[in-house]
Amino acid sequence: MEWFTADGYWWSRLAFQRALAALYLTAFLAAALQFRALLGERGLTPIPRFVARVPFRAAPSLFHLSYSDRRFAAVAWFGVALSAAVLVGCADAVPLWAGVLMWAALWALYLSIVNVGQTWYGFGWESLLLEAGFLAVFLGNARVGPPVLVLWLVRWLLFRVEFGAGLIKMRGDRCWRELTCLDYHHETQPMPGPLSWFFHRLPKPLHRVETAANHVAQLVVPFALFTPQPVATWAALAVIVTQVWLVLSGNFAWLNWITIALALTAVDGHLIGDLLTLSDPAERGDPPLWFTVLVLAATALVVVLSYWPARNLVARRQRMNASFNPFHIAGAYGAFGSVNRHRHEVVIEGTDDPPGTPEPRWRAYEFKGKPGDPRRVPRPCAPYHRRLDWMMWFAAMSPAFARPWFAPLLGKLLEGDRATLRLLRTNPFPDAPPAQVRARRYAYRFTTWRELRETGQWWHRTPAGAYLPPVTLETLSATARRAGFAPPPEGP
Repeated sequence: MEWFTADGYWWSRLAFQRALAALYLTAFLAAALQFRALLGERGLTPIPRFVARVPFRAAPSLFHLSYSDRRFAAVAWFGVALSAAVLVGCADAVPLWAGVLMWAALWALYLSIVNVGQTWYGFGWESLLLEAGFLAVFLGNARVGPPVLVLWLVRWLLFRVEFGAGLIKMRGDRCWRELTCLDYHHETQPMPGPLSWFFHRLPKPLHRVETAANHVAQLVVPFALFTPQPVATWAALAVIVTQVWLVLSGNFAWLNWITIALALTAVDGHLIGDLLTLSDPAERGDPPLWFTVLVLAATALVVVLSYWPARNLVARRQRMNASFNPFHIAGAYGAFGSVNRHRHEVVIEGTDDPPGTPEPRWRAYEFKGKPGDPRRVPRPCAPYHRRLDWMMWFAAMSPAFARPWFAPLLGKLLEGDRATLRLLRTNPFPDAPPAQVRARRYAYRFTTWRELRETGQWWHRTPAGAYLPPVTLETLSATARRAGFAPPPEGP
């Protein structure tokens, strides 16, 4: 069936599937290590409360059947084990039907997590991983050639990721059109990396070149993905180079990494084989009829569902990172339609001193990823996703982003909750919880070359007012309500 399989894309499929398995492993690992504090029965936004008010049809998930922290842990750790097995080649070593089931299980398990993840899983790369994972189910394994139709669907997904991101920029902040957004972006992005300071300090003319190159990569290059080889390969390599630049300049969880994985499917497999000194695999027989029918049905489904993201691309009010169905198939993607000109951070502090102490000694909680201590160099963490750190960036922009969880977070710190403290880098109160906590807002900017040499500080920060005044466990709810934060919800 020469029309069904693509000659020359064996190694392209292999590279994509191995990369995708590694990202699944990362995602399941992050879920296993962070869920108790964020989503558990005693978490900041508990899953039992969510499933009690949101029906299964709106958010399909295994956890609608029943939930316990033990079950969530079992799902997450099983996902880690299964993705590790796929990563080392088990899905290629088994019969085709078993390989399909392994990929389908990964998709279904992660869908169950995302659909109850609430604000902690509201990022575009969650849907992107699910959509890529759904397509991987129908790419087959080493026993059949890669289906042509599915390879085109992967390119269509990559096109939407890149072109959608380019359009949202041109339609959004005027600094993208003026080529000035990167004067600010490296400094104000959610999670700067260890090289972000150096990227920010590049000469401004080079920032103009960066921005213009980004527009070319996202608005022009994606069309070349649908051209014959070798042009499609060069287009894919241009996407990969752009994404590597973004990997070096910041921490965007697995967004850049999964985009690279998608681009690998458009690279001529012979090139990958030559680079890795791999010989072409032996010819296989025709795919079984059931697999052919399955691929045709999946293709028809994705084509129909693609109407909504295609319409979104040409819409005057383009939506960014939108899911048009609860299965996260054929969504809309984009990033940084607007860029902050200034950076603010919320710093949470605690004290052992009781209320009324004239000059209490406040000590700061440090997070693992987000900026805090000005002397601490920004840390690399991508593709791992530190969800609380990311949400603290949104919280600094407006308390509205933090209403569901910020007051409960302070309550957990006042209780000395171990699961919550494990998400932080430092706990200044190792022996007993603090008597009071507060949150203050600071303006942050990268230091200059001279300031860095003289002070050793990567950041310069200045106070920007109170975010939430000092509270105790007894006063937290009333104070949070007066400050515009919703109190912790009561019951399911």
